[in-house]
Amino acid sequence: MPDVELKSAGGLTYREVAPSEPQGPAVLLAHGFPESSRMWVTVMEALGKRHRCVAPDLYCLGDSEDPGPATFERNREALDNLHEELGLGEVVVVVHDWGGFTGLAWACEHPDSVAALVISDTGFFSDGRWHDMAKAIRAPGGEALVEGLERDGFAALLRADGAEFSEEDIDAYWKPFAEGRGRAATVEFWRSMDFEKLAPYEGKLAELGVPTLLLWGAEDRFASMAAAKRFEREIPAAELIAIEGAGHFVYATEPERCAEAVRSFVSSL
Repeated sequence: MPDVELKSAGGLTYREVAPSEPQGPAVLLAHGFPESSRMWVTVMEALGKRHRCVAPDLYCLGDSEDPGPATFERNREALDNLHEELGLGEVVVVVHDWGGFTGLAWACEHPDSVAALVISDTGFFSDGRWHDMAKAIRAPGGEALVEGLERDGFAALLRADGAEFSEEDIDAYWKPFAEGRGRAATVEFWRSMDFEKLAPYEGKLAELGVPTLLLWGAEDRFASMAAAKRFEREIPAAELIAIEGAGHFVYATEPERCAEAVRSFVSSL
């Protein structure tokens, strides 16, 4: 099993697998809320025998510390800085949830650096609509809502759709909310992420013309299968795999199945 190492560069903490003789493109993985690069460990272990894999912690989540603000724009720039500093070259971009906004925006802005896409349980459309939790946090008083969150409620949120997060997972993802800027970062990112900001990227994913895997939790309550179907319509090269019985946190619910799907897709490039 390849070793997944925790490192720092460009102001971010990141996990990396670096085989001695990498084959094919590197893989850049962007996580979502409220997880961290920890969510990608099983995928990175599956890919790491052949491919260099890098998975950063977004600002103020995981082990990345930053004074803020942890906005969409700053996270996108941090992803770009990390890619450049590590000399990753052409990459497969793998995204989930918030990582979809930052990672796909970066991909559209750097088409020559994108070998393929893996998109899971996210949105990237300028006419999108926020789910109820995001609306509440974006609204006046959102700070109080996030400040009132306790570990038990946090754990219930992660496990609401049946995802099998261990107590160790919960502790790891809860840490920046208990000790760092996780609460402030939650408000900062959601309030900065106006869907209108995605208008410049309309049609850009299709223009990339790269192989694309859509790997989705069929029971997702936050980014439904309707979003997956829209990606499938708008990206002619896309293949859709819906994981039955899985919700939003599909990689936690079916880690081995998701890892094998990503490994098989990347190996076919």
